[in-house]
Amino acid sequence: MLDALGDQRLETGHVRPQGTARVPVAVRPRRDLRGLRRLVSPILVLVLWQAVASAGLVSPQVLASPLQILHTARSLTADGTLPHNLLISLGRAGSGFALALVAGVGLALVSGLSRLGEDALDPIMQMLRTMPALALVPLFILWFGIGETPKVGLVTLGALFPIYLNLFKGIRSVDPKLLEMARTLKLSRVQTVTSIVLPGALPDLLVGIRLAAGMSWLMLVVAEQVNANSGIGHMMMDAQDFLRTDIILVGLLVYALLGLLSDQLVRSLERACLRWRPVSLGKRA
Repeated sequence: MLDALGDQRLETGHVRPQGTARVPVAVRPRRDLRGLRRLVSPILVLVLWQAVASAGLVSPQVLASPLQILHTARSLTADGTLPHNLLISLGRAGSGFALALVAGVGLALVSGLSRLGEDALDPIMQMLRTMPALALVPLFILWFGIGETPKVGLVTLGALFPIYLNLFKGIRSVDPKLLEMARTLKLSRVQTVTSIVLPGALPDLLVGIRLAAGMSWLMLVVAEQVNANSGIGHMMMDAQDFLRTDIILVGLLVYALLGLLSDQLVRSLERACLRWRPVSLGKRA
């Protein structure tokens, strides 16, 4: 009976009336068409932007045209300026994010698994979370100098809190029935944490990682514009002195693409780690 009912469902999730032939539903073309429609407005903005710049309505020192930005990006890539600064920025962001991941997971485990740990660590984390990052820049320079350490430290500080807060929330949101089952099966504390608590908190941890990846690039912008002699942010600050809006926009575009790529990477990781979850109705629609 269940097999017969399942055979009556179309790809859209509706039930086919009895006695009617099965008609294939073209779902993928609709999705492809929707994807093309979403590209229309950005393309129109670029065309309008180029038309305004070509007509001389906006000075290149105020806003460079898309074609000028493309030409500048090619020039910076050809002479090695953009790849060199990009590699330095990637190293800073990757180091800071890795440190934030280790520290955030460790602190969340201590706070989430122990009331004593929560009382000791969580107030400090909440106070640090509300401090503006720019206010800490002078202290970081005084403490660590003007080398790589303060820049990596700022990225770490910015990415730390999304990981900590989301994992802490995930640990405390584990189904109590699962914990009761663990006690019934007489699982040890380590077995309970590794087999029940951490898998249950994994979705929240991945959300925190996704937010932290975006925050890493935001903090990198701040870090590279203060006492830096390399990196995408430094390249943009040098361009500001010469009114080179094309180079500034190239840097902004690089930051945007890096943020998009890191977000897609985390989303792929999320799909791979959470295959056990049922497919939501939103994905099927």
